[in-house]
Amino acid sequence: MNALVAHPAHRERVLRALGVVPWRQRVTAAIPAAPTTTSSTTASPSNANVVVVLPPRCGVRELDLLGRALCAFGPQLARAARIEATDSDTMQVPHARAYLAFGEAQAHALGRVLPAEIMRDAHIVLVDAPAEVLGQAASKRRLWHALRSLRRALAADRPS
Repeated sequence: MNALVAHPAHRERVLRALGVVPWRQRVTAAIPAAPTTTSSTTASPSNANVVVVLPPRCGVRELDLLGRALCAFGPQLARAARIEATDSDTMQVPHARAYLAFGEAQAHALGRVLPAEIMRDAHIVLVDAPAEVLGQAASKRRLWHALRSLRRALAADRPS
């Protein structure tokens, strides 16, 4: 293996010739950690933006696809809280401005748990189950459109 270390100017010329745009990491000041709260179910709508309601026992491939799709739509959706829907009424759902339910069963579970005034004010989007999104192009397209509408709704609700 050749251990030749090139000069930085030479490296930039070679990368430019190959059509590669080198990116440099921005230096940011350290942000102090916010104090943690013990109860996530009493979060106010201003604290939580999006909650993703998933079916129980999602596969790794389905969760990976979901994570990549949410990351593609920016940090607000990428940091969305993810919870598994259960059949019981003991499911704890934080109050949020928007909910993304994957499948009709998850939407029904969400409707049983959330108070009416929260559901009235929230933007609720129903998409296909993750297994269907993984296997069907039409489901992926519907997920993409739902995420776009969700992002637009959150941008419109943002206080100026």
